[in-house]
Amino acid sequence: MTERPGGRESYHHGALPEALVGAAFELLDEAGQESVTMREVARRAGVSAGAPFRHFADRRALLTAVADRVLADFEGWQRAEVAAATGAAAGPERGAADGAGDQRAVLRALGLGFVRYAVRHPHRFALVRSRVFAPAPQPELRDRLSGIDRAYAEVIVADQEAGLLRPGDPGLVGLAGQALVYGLAQMILDGYLPAEKAEEVAEQVLDTFGRGIANPR
Repeated sequence: MTERPGGRESYHHGALPEALVGAAFELLDEAGQESVTMREVARRAGVSAGAPFRHFADRRALLTAVADRVLADFEGWQRAEVAAATGAAAGPERGAADGAGDQRAVLRALGLGFVRYAVRHPHRFALVRSRVFAPAPQPELRDRLSGIDRAYAEVIVADQEAGLLRPGDPGLVGLAGQALVYGLAQMILDGYLPAEKAEEVAEQVLDTFGRGIANPR
């Protein structure tokens, strides 16, 4: 199997899988998951057409790896959203943000961050939707998704214990919030809600939801 000049030397020590995922990630952003083919990814990575199959059984496996990359990027995005909203320098986990800024802002920041990410990266959102919000989520993503869900649940429980949220099943509160931001993002991407007012509408909807679940103070 002959790789293009520079390919073998550039991707020694197991770096080729990461390069292939990076090339696929670029293609996803440019034109959506339909544009991510094994041949085009190989061409962009500068290797032979057969090289990707040494690391990914098929296109589905490659796209699942890209979805994992998207989720990792999304986690970083959410940490930045929370830090900006609370003045914290750490992630969505409540313990990392204790004592810094307005803690009521954490859930709002996570919800707004979800919508912002989906609207700014529609192809990434579509890929994750097809891999995560489906009857049978990809098992390869289970660990990543469990970590995200666990972090959100910890925020909800901490807010309930602090009296910031009404008591109730944290799982249902989380599901309600997830359904809200997922549906809101999809309505914006579908054009049902005007994209130019996406930020304003998202803030208003999230504030309305927040008032509905928050304890009066």
